[in-house]
Amino acid sequence: MAIEQPELQQEIATAAEPAAVFADLSRVRQREVFFQLPETVRATLVAEMSDEQLRGFVRRLDPDEGTDVLGYADEGRREVVLQRLDADRRERIEFLLSFSPESAAGMMHLDYVTVDRSDGFDAVAERVRRHEERTGRFPVVFVEAEDGRLLGELPGHTLALSDRVSGAIDEYVREVPVVRYDRPDNEVMDVFRANPQSKVAVLDEDDELLGVIYADDILRTIETEAGETLYEFTGVGEEESVLDGPMVKIRSRYKWLIINLGTAFLAAAVVGVFEETIAAIAVLAAYMPVVAGMGGNAGTQAMAVTVRGISLGQVSLSTGSRAIFNEAIAGAANGAITGVMVAVIATVFAPEYGVALGLVIGVAMVANLIIAGFFGALIPLVLDKMGYDPATSATIFITTATDVLGFFIFLGLAQAVLL
Repeated sequence: MAIEQPELQQEIATAAEPAAVFADLSRVRQREVFFQLPETVRATLVAEMSDEQLRGFVRRLDPDEGTDVLGYADEGRREVVLQRLDADRRERIEFLLSFSPESAAGMMHLDYVTVDRSDGFDAVAERVRRHEERTGRFPVVFVEAEDGRLLGELPGHTLALSDRVSGAIDEYVREVPVVRYDRPDNEVMDVFRANPQSKVAVLDEDDELLGVIYADDILRTIETEAGETLYEFTGVGEEESVLDGPMVKIRSRYKWLIINLGTAFLAAAVVGVFEETIAAIAVLAAYMPVVAGMGGNAGTQAMAVTVRGISLGQVSLSTGSRAIFNEAIAGAANGAITGVMVAVIATVFAPEYGVALGLVIGVAMVANLIIAGFFGALIPLVLDKMGYDPATSATIFITTATDVLGFFIFLGLAQAVLL
């Protein structure tokens, strides 16, 4: 019975010799599995393969996939493998390797054909047929003007539906979004969002066609960035994978945990100031995690919305006053809703303090959620203005604000009202 994909990935990632397990797979299976493995495991596989194994693997891949694989090899070994490939494949891979992998050119494919606007449908069909014979795939057909300027795409279905004798192909040309080859991947995603087509054409400095980027490639980049943002929220290195060993996870996380430890001691210091109040009213200790937890969750929600707004270009520090105000107001309203609920529960279960305890907790809840909304929106905007990734360390500052100020307000009110 065939091994399921997750089990196979786990087997390769945990094997003493991953390349040996990988070599036993069929050619089709190797292609499927390799690009699903974590970055660290891919690098290990490439390092353990012999030059001949690596050449054989790259030779069976598309040029853009082969470029990704050789990106894990050092320059000397990469050159050895390239020299053993056929001339056409070597030329294509060397061309792709010359660009940054995080640029438009680094994302593009070379599976396309170009035709002149003056070509007839018979000539276009012949170009497509030759490309299919060579690559096994139907290409994108781009139409160019006499001066080499890109006019657009000729949809594939027109070759079957149009009148090849009397029709002119420029009547069927459809505009296609374009991007310069040196633009970073986030700008490519902006183009795709503004033009939700199935592809984006890549142009050189002379506005001539270099390659094509498909929607699937852009979506993978978006998913990757979303995953990196999630990692940053939680203090996990973006290169870490669920399949990595414990030492990789330790190295990836311990620095963030030490920073969090420092902020936790700051919150503990605030609690220490009210040690006598807590000793006199022990029930306060039971509600401290409620106040802190609600503030932390509300702050994370505000931060997530703000970071998304920053990434989409919807808000910045100079234009963010309204966003901050809205988050603070939303925090006040949500604090009132949850504060009333907690106040009722506290009054019922601690009748010896009456309504006063419920009032203290309710007011503290409202205040802490206002703080959470305010700092949850402000801190990402400040970090972005300073040139830092707004998601990287925002959670630490936000939870520090909600814990320190939340405890101070809660315990300070309790000391003033209940003692």
